[in-house]
Amino acid sequence: MQLWVGLGNPGPGHAMQRHNVGFMVADVLADMHGFGPVQKKFSGWLQEGRIGGEKVLLLKPATFMNESGRSVGEAMRFYKLGIEVLTVFHDELDLAPFKIKVKTGGGHAGHNGLRSIDRHLGPDFRRVRLGIGHPGHKDRVHGHVLGNYAKAEMDGLADMLGAVGAEAAWLAKGDDARFMSDVARRMQDQE
Repeated sequence: MQLWVGLGNPGPGHAMQRHNVGFMVADVLADMHGFGPVQKKFSGWLQEGRIGGEKVLLLKPATFMNESGRSVGEAMRFYKLGIEVLTVFHDELDLAPFKIKVKTGGGHAGHNGLRSIDRHLGPDFRRVRLGIGHPGHKDRVHGHVLGNYAKAEMDGLADMLGAVGAEAAWLAKGDDARFMSDVARRMQDQE
């Protein structure tokens, strides 16, 4: 069993913000792979299903971003899971918009959701970094991250979400390189 976590902030006012792209991925995965109904558990929203033959629990913490680790930690302890089965989907400033990289471990680069999970569980979990691009100057980061996707970005966002959902079985099997290359290929085909 694996635990996949989409990071975001709760509430309709945050729904289309770049910081919520992890929530968007979780929703697309649940829809595309026919996950069960949403259950309120672990200070979040949990759905159960299968991706590529693997049992996956999808969690969207209902805490705000800076408390995500509390929700993730509760779920990990309840199911007695090791950190090696945890995958976190999050927005990444240091990647161009709609580029995706997967890595295990590392720092949090100022991302409050990652910082919170790190504080509760340590840094050695797999991260799916979803590029949102950098606004160019550090003074503009806050507004960029908490800003809504622009109309001009909607096609790229939809293509990325669809590609992640379509290739998620590679992630479930632990083939991160194949996942990244197949998502990139799908994204190229959309251009």
